[in-house]
Amino acid sequence: MSEPGPRWLNADERAAWLALLSTTTLLPGALEAPLQQAAKLSLFDYNVLAMLSEASTGTLPMSELAARTSASLSRLSHVAKKLQARGLVERATHADDARVTSTTITDAGLSLIRELAPLHVETVRGLVFDQLDEEDVADLARIGRKLMRGLDANHWILRTPAP
Repeated sequence: MSEPGPRWLNADERAAWLALLSTTTLLPGALEAPLQQAAKLSLFDYNVLAMLSEASTGTLPMSELAARTSASLSRLSHVAKKLQARGLVERATHADDARVTSTTITDAGLSLIRELAPLHVETVRGLVFDQLDEEDVADLARIGRKLMRGLDANHWILRTPAP
């Protein structure tokens, strides 16, 4: 008995996939360009600073910061080191657990994120939300949650059947 073939996309699925692929390819660069121009920050750098600025103490353990930014600890560590060299964050061993490294946004980092936030939110509005009505926004949130559940369930690894 032969193995079943691939489950090809139908025309509607293909159109939806190509729209999603184009969006996920183009949107990050379009969101990053103003941040690069204004402050030489990547979109990910901005997101790290934003997540720290939203923490009640301005400090998060690296593992929590990685979860909030959907990043690996390795990538986050590299970026935190770069942001620390710019004086935007500080990293330190957690006082209660030497195995934990925490990252804190500095006054300079907080000042920068406050300066950039209006620019970033206007860019997000212009590129995303100004194109959508209320129903679209609700649909986008619902679809995004479903896609993230699938990514989380698969740990971002495409699982293929064994031969």
